[in-house]
Amino acid sequence: MNKQKTWSGRFNEPVTELVKKYTGSIDFDKRLAEWDIQGSLAHAQMLCEAGVLSAGDLAAIRQGMAEIIAEINSGTITWSLDLEDVHMNIERRLTDKIGDAGKRLHTGRSRNDQVATDIRLWLRDQISIIQALIRDFQTALIDLAEQNAETVMPGFTHLQVAQPVSFGHHMLAYVEMLGRDWERMADCRKRVNRMPLGAAALAGTTYPIQRETTAKLLDFEDICRNSLDAVSDRDFAIEFTAAASLIMVHLSRLSEELILWMSPRFGFIDIADRFCTGSSIMPQKKNPDVPELVRGKSGRVIGHLTGLIMLMK
Repeated sequence: MNKQKTWSGRFNEPVTELVKKYTGSIDFDKRLAEWDIQGSLAHAQMLCEAGVLSAGDLAAIRQGMAEIIAEINSGTITWSLDLEDVHMNIERRLTDKIGDAGKRLHTGRSRNDQVATDIRLWLRDQISIIQALIRDFQTALIDLAEQNAETVMPGFTHLQVAQPVSFGHHMLAYVEMLGRDWERMADCRKRVNRMPLGAAALAGTTYPIQRETTAKLLDFEDICRNSLDAVSDRDFAIEFTAAASLIMVHLSRLSEELILWMSPRFGFIDIADRFCTGSSIMPQKKNPDVPELVRGKSGRVIGHLTGLIMLMK
């Protein structure tokens, strides 16, 4: 393989292996491959409609990308650290398959606006998955609440017995929290669903691209208006992580209650054995590991929020 970097024209010596490992992102951004290809196919179609790419080039790109998708799905594709990231790996694989038409795909864009587009496409789909999971969880809680509408339990303030409530009523409190979580995700999605493609490195391109066409092909609701902001904006990622942090706070609250209620000092519930673990030296113990891990994982999500804010400051 020719290991010459696409950006290495002014350099007199190759990058060291240590720098490759330190700066390469392929180990984690290869998960964006599907969305990178989606963006590339839309970009290619737009370039063809704008008269920048020929119909023959577009057909070759579509065929080559179909073969690459098949390789990714079958696990036969080889990801190269020498090519740094998922974008260059896919572009090189495409060029190996179809020749110079693969290189012309990059006309009118940069990896800067390309990665920004990929992340938004990926996050948009993840938000939809999370929203569906929230609705499933709400449905399960509502079913549980209906079954226990008259199951009386103590309500607590300051962890002291306060007033009687029904277990169903208690579960419906979390349905309300999750409803707000769903709404926050929906609101966040509006700002995620804006297309930065066309900003190129930071100042746009002189090619006669048609950003609205690409946005429509990719089902974006709008385009990013300013090229500098388009490639640098990660507010949407911070906003998503903030909404995700609130979801985890709510799940952590519920998990803490499950842990307390399962304790012999409360004895309100018994979590099924298949969702618990035991102790190697205390056989009488039945540990609610799943809710305990939910509480622990909430710290990781909240930590990522703080890290993103500090990264962008």
